[in-house]
Amino acid sequence: MTSGNAGGSSVQEMRRRRKESLKRSEEATNLEDIPHHLGRRFSEDHSIYSSGSDNDVFGVKDGDGEDDFKSVLSHKPSSSRKGSLYRSRRGSIGSIDSALSDKQDGQYQPQKRRLRDSKRLIFFLGILFGLSIPCYFGVTHLQNNNKDLLDKYLTLDNVKGYFDEWTDSIPPGFQTFLSDVQKKLIPEESMEKNLQYSFAVGKQLIKEIDGIGAKHPVVMVPGVISTGIESWGVTGDEECDSTPHFRKRLWGSFYMLRTMFLDKICWLKHVKLDPITGLDPANFTLRAAQGFESSDFFVAGYWIWNKVIENLGAIGYNPNKMITAAYDWRLAYLDLEKRDKYFSKLKLQIETFHDLTGEKSVVIGHSMGSQVVFYFLQWVEAEGPHYGNGGPGWVDKHIGSFINVAGTLLGAPKAVPALISGEMKDTIDLNTFAMYGLEKFFSRKERLDMLQTWGGIPSMLPKGGDLIWGNLTHSYEDNQLNGTDTYGNFIRFSETAPEDANITLRHTKDELTMQDALDLVMELSPDWLQTRIKDQYSYGYARSPEELKENKKHHSHWSNPLEVPLPNAPDMKIYCIYGVNNPTERAYVYQEETHKTNHSLNLTIDYDAPAPVLLTDGDGTVPVLSHSMCYKWAEGKSAYNPGGSEVTIVEIKHRPDTWDMRGGGVSADHVDILGSSELNEYILKIASGNGHLIKDRRLTNLTQWVEAMPWPFHEKDEEQVE
Repeated sequence: MTSGNAGGSSVQEMRRRRKESLKRSEEATNLEDIPHHLGRRFSEDHSIYSSGSDNDVFGVKDGDGEDDFKSVLSHKPSSSRKGSLYRSRRGSIGSIDSALSDKQDGQYQPQKRRLRDSKRLIFFLGILFGLSIPCYFGVTHLQNNNKDLLDKYLTLDNVKGYFDEWTDSIPPGFQTFLSDVQKKLIPEESMEKNLQYSFAVGKQLIKEIDGIGAKHPVVMVPGVISTGIESWGVTGDEECDSTPHFRKRLWGSFYMLRTMFLDKICWLKHVKLDPITGLDPANFTLRAAQGFESSDFFVAGYWIWNKVIENLGAIGYNPNKMITAAYDWRLAYLDLEKRDKYFSKLKLQIETFHDLTGEKSVVIGHSMGSQVVFYFLQWVEAEGPHYGNGGPGWVDKHIGSFINVAGTLLGAPKAVPALISGEMKDTIDLNTFAMYGLEKFFSRKERLDMLQTWGGIPSMLPKGGDLIWGNLTHSYEDNQLNGTDTYGNFIRFSETAPEDANITLRHTKDELTMQDALDLVMELSPDWLQTRIKDQYSYGYARSPEELKENKKHHSHWSNPLEVPLPNAPDMKIYCIYGVNNPTERAYVYQEETHKTNHSLNLTIDYDAPAPVLLTDGDGTVPVLSHSMCYKWAEGKSAYNPGGSEVTIVEIKHRPDTWDMRGGGVSADHVDILGSSELNEYILKIASGNGHLIKDRRLTNLTQWVEAMPWPFHEKDEEQVE
């Protein structure tokens, strides 16, 4: 009995000491500090549960396990109190009280998850929602009340904003990290000179030139097919309703590609011009988009003039001192005036700039835009109906500088295949989006029929004939071929018709010079196109100073600087800036497909020939030889340059950035040169009144080629054109 009491007392004493030990341990730490995976394991092995007493935090059954428990309690003390939150293995939030509930069997039982908390349910609902969206649009896309909604998604009009401002969604800390890494890896000078960084050139020039700012008003004239064209008709015909396309860009947007794909016949009816009048077809009306948005981007993410606009803005320019003179490039030049009063509005804008600021304007033309500017310089001083009637001296009074950027003043050989056989993939080189659509969705016949209605395309046919482009035996760039061939043989035919062919070959020669090729264009063109070309353009050259002077009276010569001189403007400065060192199409190998009876389609480039296209130096679209007129003007006062306007020539070497799809700030490609940091620097210097800082740089042999050309008269020795 005594021993039993003693034994019981000993057990009770052991329990009391154990409780005191646990109490002291509880004061030093709390179970909340036990990692949940350890706490769960310990509770399962040793039946830990809440006693519900403030003093007895844990109830422990008799038996071993004290050492294991103490090892759990050895974690860092915490100020957390009983019942605080913890995160379970599944990521749900609970409390220690609920997690360690005292079941009758003393074992831990996890709570059941409600259906609405199940990830599987959420995933399943997400799948249903994702499938419902395309099903909804697939069922309702033909309904008029849903067309606008569908168009919103397919045109991606808001993509540009997301591209431009994507960095806003990055946490500030990560933005700072990227900026620090960028500064360490890329020298600051390199960053300023690389136009991947917006406004970089403008900001750099502010540091380099004291007081640089917006001085001369700036007029930007875009090139061919780089201006957006919008539909403004609401009529259409029985097969094609114009109403859904109202104010939508049928050229220069993702909406263009969408319409090409879904309804190419309707798209063609909108963009083609009337073949007889060269103007709008009945019931369809398209007009050039206006403002900076007309040509800053071709489609979202594919910039054209945006880099130039940004850098001008960096030195203080705004819409009060610069404009984009967008135009409908489909029209022949005089038709721009007849239909849209384009040149009259341009003249008025430049005069307004002069009246408001007292400064002469800087006019920038890119590609075909340079031809439009040269035409305007002739038009504005000419007298007659639909002419400018500004009188002699207007240009010298109002134009401070003419910047010719990658201009096609003497044409581009690529225009010839476009009008002979509808070749566009390697002909009208602007961007992947436009050419992909035209090549993918339209046959060669459809493309050719469309191009022939566009009166602006023939303006880019090469000018000067044998004088500039050579003959069958030689051309001035032949040294690039190492004497193995000649560029003067502009089109050569790889095969003739077989002896048993039932048709006669349309061409009479197996080799064509540039002049022969132009004759072939006229031969293959419909009568209405021949009439328009003869009325609007010329491709030869004047034989005397008197002929130059006489040609100024008629608009058909105004796009050809070999047939009319510059205006007598001694104070106007001319800058010719273009890319070199980029392989450019110069001559072609053709074949006649004798199985086709349609004479306008049986000629095509022979892509199976060993060298179907001969390449020369240029910017990828315009060969160096097309800039010969700049060198002739630069010789000084002459019949071609009666006022002795100062001419600066800068050749920019094409050396694109390998890791940039557009070549980066060092590209001199025909279109991408507008993003060149060097070109942007020149434009800003000229516009700010610092054009004198720009020096001549001639990298090619064009000086020697121009000197070797058999010019019809020695201008310095002849009577000057007044």
